[in-house]
Amino acid sequence: MSSFRTLDQADVRGKRVLLRVDLNVPMENGHITDATRIERVAPTITELADKGGKVIILAHFGRPKGPDPKESLKPVAAAVAHIVKRHVAFAEDCIGEKAAAAVAAMKPGDILCLENTRFHKGEEKNDPAFVAELAKLGDLWVNDAFSAAHRAHASTEGLGHKLPAYAGRTMQAELEALDKALGAPRRPVVAIVGGAKVSTKLDLLENLIAKVQGLVIGGAMANTFLHAQGVNVGKSLVEKDLADTARRILDKADGAGCAIILPVDAVVAFHFAANAPSHLYGVDAIPADGMMLDIGDQSVDRIKGALDDAATLVWNGPVGAFEVQPFDKATMALARYAAARTKAGKLISVAGGGDTVAALNAAGVANQFTYVSTAGGAFLEWMEGKALPGVEVLRQK
Repeated sequence: MSSFRTLDQADVRGKRVLLRVDLNVPMENGHITDATRIERVAPTITELADKGGKVIILAHFGRPKGPDPKESLKPVAAAVAHIVKRHVAFAEDCIGEKAAAAVAAMKPGDILCLENTRFHKGEEKNDPAFVAELAKLGDLWVNDAFSAAHRAHASTEGLGHKLPAYAGRTMQAELEALDKALGAPRRPVVAIVGGAKVSTKLDLLENLIAKVQGLVIGGAMANTFLHAQGVNVGKSLVEKDLADTARRILDKADGAGCAIILPVDAVVAFHFAANAPSHLYGVDAIPADGMMLDIGDQSVDRIKGALDDAATLVWNGPVGAFEVQPFDKATMALARYAAARTKAGKLISVAGGGDTVAALNAAGVANQFTYVSTAGGAFLEWMEGKALPGVEVLRQK
């Protein structure tokens, strides 16, 4: 983490701090249904205000094609105020006269939320003229939006070239957790990768086999690997055209000394519906008209054995069709097992991705993992070994 500038190195007293956060929260009928992202950045907001900074919040909301009242950050700013328990002023633009006047009226410790940065085309284009307009409003820039760090936009990357740049506390926590997971981890490292399609996680699998000692492949992805090994997977979801790719990944893992763990048994149903009748089969005996919708007890025990030997776990994706009962059983069991080992101090556990977070929440153990990333695309690209523009710009030159 020493290669990144953090708030420990920033003098913010009396300074105008442009703070980029992720306020892209789910909303229904004008009400926020999940405030997790606001809660995560609240400590950075209050720390900067308490240190006497003039906190100027930058964020996007939705995918507007221009100014759109339905995509305004005004109701989100009110939610921020409720969570940080302080007044949060609102400016009806993020550049220009309205923004400048609102910033000029600030005193040290004040908090101001600017309007949706995506109301301007220059945001997503990382347009230098738009970056310059934003930069006029601040003395320094703090990026606390890891979840948008894979995008080189004006407020997520461009400002880092115009103003002194620092990682906020949420960004810092994320970078430190990710470094523990794959940067400089305690070994052995085991990764669990699940989900529906191999095609969406090829880069991820390729990167992981060079970095982990054990790779658990679950979900419908596992069906493609079993099919590639000549296993009859019945009517299970499978990408038959990726059989050669799966075999190549298996060979590459073998050469890298990475043990691939595939299911040895599966929970099979004959139609995909909640509480559909299901039975346990070995993977060598899947009925021709059956669908594998979860891994079986023997497979769960094998993965638990791998976790017993592991010092670090990286998890992305459920091992079964967890959103439909009873096919959530294996994912729930493994989540609780990993949480228990983490709690006992025997495992560093880092998880991320929308489905993974939902599964850990459903199991009631999200707060028992070492770190759970709410950053979907950015977390996946980081796991794929890709450089993230919003992170790279924070590195100390």
